[in-house]
Amino acid sequence: MYDSGASEATMTQMTSLHEERLDRVATLLAETGARRVLDLGCGSGSLLHRLAGMAQFQSIIGLEQSGLSLGLARDILQPWMVEAPDRIQLIRGSYAEPHPALAGFDAAAMVETIEHVQPGALSKVELAVFGQMRPAFLLMTTPNREYNPLFDLAPGEFREEDHKFEWDRMKFRQWAGGVAKRNGYEVTFSGIGEWHPDVGHPTQTAAFRLSR
Repeated sequence: MYDSGASEATMTQMTSLHEERLDRVATLLAETGARRVLDLGCGSGSLLHRLAGMAQFQSIIGLEQSGLSLGLARDILQPWMVEAPDRIQLIRGSYAEPHPALAGFDAAAMVETIEHVQPGALSKVELAVFGQMRPAFLLMTTPNREYNPLFDLAPGEFREEDHKFEWDRMKFRQWAGGVAKRNGYEVTFSGIGEWHPDVGHPTQTAAFRLSR
């Protein structure tokens, strides 16, 4: 999942961060008291696997464009899907497109996925997710570009080859703050992973709460 040119030590760091991030997101979603939750850009189901093990979540939906990733997600979620077929759904599609059936959920997550979107399509994501789906709470995570030198990445090098951009903290806050203001959300910022006094956390987070 990470750049094949990364050193073994960097790969270990990033893998550890990946697991910490998923655990933290699952915990924060649970703390909202949500019963119905979306994973937008669910990939191969790593977060869904954690959510499925939490009884409070009565309806869990994963949305993903890649059929291959959805197949992997279905494999790891099979025990829960057999036990309670109506509780977990996997949908092939893009969160940049309208999905009326996914409107009004208690909570949603977008974990390390916004940076895979072409910058020109960010307005479509905003409209579909914040303008139409409108979850009461949404937690977004994305790489903090300022931290990349601590992963031994060269200037301008992304953590994954498929990333279309990686934001610094100011740019992320500007974008997320604008999204929140335009769509009736309040947003707070934090981070995941080892904090550095100069560059912050390796993963930056935005927690959006619907205010109107």
